[in-house]
Amino acid sequence: MTDVLREIVDHKRIEVDRAKSAIPARELERRLADAPPVRGFAAALAARGPVALIAEVKRASPSAGTIRGDIDPVALALNYETCGAACLSILTDEKFFQGSLDDLVQVRRAVSIPVLRKDFLIDRYQVLEARAAGADCVLLIAECLDHCRLRELYFFASELGMDALVEIYEADNLERVLELEPAMVGVNNRNLRTFVTDLEHTLHLAPRAAARAILVSESGIRTGDDVARLQAAGVRAILVGETLMRAADVGITMAELLAPRTQTESRNSRP
Repeated sequence: MTDVLREIVDHKRIEVDRAKSAIPARELERRLADAPPVRGFAAALAARGPVALIAEVKRASPSAGTIRGDIDPVALALNYETCGAACLSILTDEKFFQGSLDDLVQVRRAVSIPVLRKDFLIDRYQVLEARAAGADCVLLIAECLDHCRLRELYFFASELGMDALVEIYEADNLERVLELEPAMVGVNNRNLRTFVTDLEHTLHLAPRAAARAILVSESGIRTGDDVARLQAAGVRAILVGETLMRAADVGITMAELLAPRTQTESRNSRP
């Protein structure tokens, strides 16, 4: 089985080196003064309930290929906001997800809710890049980062005023993530090494995480029944990309996700 995560991270190192050569860190530091004020990402999730939605702008992925390549990211983001998203996630990886930092810049200018830079961050430069582009929050994936680098990037994001959504897949990484006392912990239901998705993954880890941070379930969330199960396990936010990108009517799909049935109702509705 191809280790997709390793391939992505190896390519990301090349990208970061190129970016540093094109725009030195000192130039990004100068641009911070013109960046829009940070909006509280964790606070926006905490203010919604029972389960807040992080809606994602996602053109493609390594597992699904092109999902919806002809999107207007600003129009889509505004629709997400109108339909009740608490926050937005913008894919900025170009090679594997067909995203860009320019998508984030444009969306952040147009919306009034917080925006996450979703990418594979392995270097302080990318965190600085995110804030200069207007990001309110960054994604930090524990599987990409050793303990020292995870702490470094987490606290550097905080220095810049941003929140960090710290994501895990491997259960062994949970305790070192919780040592940071993060406001948010994300559990990715998709194995980033094989890209197999299983909603049970969040349900398995929820008892260890839900009481210590805003627990965010990511990937493989398709129906109100899914959200009801996650809510019952202590999940307080969901990150949804592909389901929304494939939706014939984003508003109807979001309404279903944001008004989930109780577990009892879900069980009774099954044949």
